[in-house]
This record gives sequence, C-alpha cells and structure tokens, in this order.
Amino acid sequence: MARLVRYGNSGTERPGAIDSQGRLRDLSAHVADIDPATLADWARLAALPLEACPLVEEPVRLGPPVARPGKFIGIGLNYSDHAEEAGMPIPEEPIVFMKATSSIAGPSDPLRLPPAARKTDWEVELGVVIGREARNVAPETALSHVAGYLVVNDISERAWQLERGGQWTKGKSHAGFGPIGPWLVTADEIADPQSLDLWLKLNGETMQQGNTGRMIFTVAELVADLSRYMTLEPGDIITTGTPPGVGMGRDPQRFLRPGDVMELGITGLGSQKITVEEAG
Repeated sequence: MARLVRYGNSGTERPGAIDSQGRLRDLSAHVADIDPATLADWARLAALPLEACPLVEEPVRLGPPVARPGKFIGIGLNYSDHAEEAGMPIPEEPIVFMKATSSIAGPSDPLRLPPAARKTDWEVELGVVIGREARNVAPETALSHVAGYLVVNDISERAWQLERGGQWTKGKSHAGFGPIGPWLVTADEIADPQSLDLWLKLNGETMQQGNTGRMIFTVAELVADLSRYMTLEPGDIITTGTPPGVGMGRDPQRFLRPGDVMELGITGLGSQKITVEEAG
C-alpha cells in the first residue's frame, strides 16, 4: 500500500488509499481511521485488499492523512542554504520546536491569517511519520521506525516567532499553520528520503526549490537524535526543515496576504494548493 489518505468533510474524514490507477478507494470496512493505532498495526494495514475496496466518487476533499498524532515536532534551520539566508549560523545540533497538533489542516484547506498577523511566511518541508515506537535508537536502524512521508507546509508568523521572545512554538501553532498531505506515502515507496526535490510557488512564481540532500541532519539522524530526548510513537510527525526562499529571507521581505495562493510539493509525495484568506 503506497498512498494513504483521509477524505471527506473536516472532522468526519474517512480512511482511504489511492490505488495503482490513481483512483480513491475507501478503507473504512477494514480500519477505523489512519491514526496512531492503525499505523502501529503495520502488518495488518499492508495486507489490506486495496483493489477490492470500494471506489469513491470524486472529487472529494482530502483531509490531513494522519488523524490525531500525539506529537508534531519541528526542526529549524536544517538546510545550510536556508540558515545562510536567515543570517544564522549552521547549527551543530538539531534545533527542535513543537507545533500544536491543532495547527494541522488538509492540503487544500484555506489559510485564514491570524488577527494582527504581519509576517506570515511559507515553508515547504518533508514530513516524517513514525510507525513504530523509537526510544534511544541508532541512526543505522532509525528508518525502520518510519511509517511514511508526506508534504508539510510549516507556516510561520515570524513576528510571533522571532520578535516576541520565548519559544518558536508561538509563531508555529495557529490554526491552519500545519497543512499536511495530500497523502501519507509508505516508506517502502521512498528509496532514499535524502534525494527528494521540494518546491513552492506563490501566485505562480517559484519561491522555493531545493532537495532533501541539502539537509544538515538526515531523516535517520533526526529520528535517532529525537529518540534520545523523547519517545517517538506511531503517528508522531516530524517536519524536517525548509530549503531557502522563504519570505523572511527575501530582499525586500515578502509575506502572505489575503488572496495569495501557495502551491507546493515534493517528488512522489503529491502537492498542496492553499488560498490565503482574511483573518478569522
């Protein structure tokens, strides 16, 4: 099984998967949801008879492909060229912050700017979803704990993140600041997570273009490092940093405004299209 999804109205999504012909299949006869419990039972999930599952009439809304993750962990300044554009030193250890799980949204849900937002920024990132508990694991075995990968837009209000003091979390956690998906692509489909192209366009203009090979800390190194400080559990999401081209790093700086359209994606993981709306 390669591309897992959740589809339907927000709050009532059903589990599904994309078959070999690109059609949406309903999995609700076999699993209750694509959630931590389902991801923990990976052998059963992989054995589902996908081609025998009912087809879903499209188009339908795709929601976040992982329901109710326990943790949403962010990694900052993990691309050397992004650290340079931000005017910050290349980190010697991973910079770790948390995004509230309430920030998670679907890949095409509109982004409502926070009230008084001044510097809301975009960040296309590779997301890693844990499938097996990881505690004090070695980099050599870390990828065996990964269920799959997905696209993340680590939306950030820079004024709250950098000008208000305290932790980065306050600029990362507003509702809608964590669009994920469209799919959770299972790890067996991604031969090398360090060879994926990332891109983001704003109103049709390319803002970001990079490759995960430019990460300072690889996926395996991040999973291993984080597992030293916390227990990583099935369903947990790690968003692994962004390449250069964010609004904060441009000259002059550029930030999101109502009416803007973000399009972003990663090789093999699909793409998102998000319209920015007035504060709500």
